[in-house]
Amino acid sequence: MPKKYGVKEKDLVVSHILNLVLTGKLRTGDRVDRNEIAKQLGISRVPIQEALVQLEHDGILSTRYHRGAFIERFDEDTVAEHHELYGMLNGMASARAAANPTPRILGQLDTLLRVLRTAGESRAFLDAAAQYRRTVNDEYAGPRLHAAIRATQTLIPRMFWATYQNGRDELLPFYEEETSAIHRRDPAAARAACIGRADVMGKVMLAELVRRGVFAPPGWVGSGSAHAVAL
Repeated sequence: MPKKYGVKEKDLVVSHILNLVLTGKLRTGDRVDRNEIAKQLGISRVPIQEALVQLEHDGILSTRYHRGAFIERFDEDTVAEHHELYGMLNGMASARAAANPTPRILGQLDTLLRVLRTAGESRAFLDAAAQYRRTVNDEYAGPRLHAAIRATQTLIPRMFWATYQNGRDELLPFYEEETSAIHRRDPAAARAACIGRADVMGKVMLAELVRRGVFAPPGWVGSGSAHAVAL
């Protein structure tokens, strides 16, 4: 695989393993083949080990002494839990913003909200949404909260949301409410907007994983696993 300049090899491995999980090529309990990854990506085992450490920290896999790395439980509840935590943790920072908004932060959020409203493409909306979150979190989240938020983002693939066409219509109302809540100094409403947005994101992601064949449709009963389609 050609190397992507400007991207850390460790991050390439993380993305590669997550892609295998999110397409059903790696499932709960499967062993991660380090040699195969090194061959496919054309890299050494050092960044692979670094990626495994991160993914273990993020709850995606676990390592067993002298046995290797194995995918942790990955099912509908796991995906929902990641998004629930993502909403709650971002909600903590947003509630702090609402408790103590400054003119500078309010101005930045108002500007970003206008960009979100007018974003014509999914990627443009995603970029503005990411900047909105950084604006709140950089100002109001401490190092530990930052780290916890990053860990929950592992199962929120950027590439999917960059191509998802309904993101603006489904998520914009939550940014509208969050911004309004911060303006009117309502921490509970700011927190609720973050939780609501993450809940919608989780349901969208679960529907996509069903479409890919990674998870069975609700109420489906049968033998064997569904065939997974590629990203």
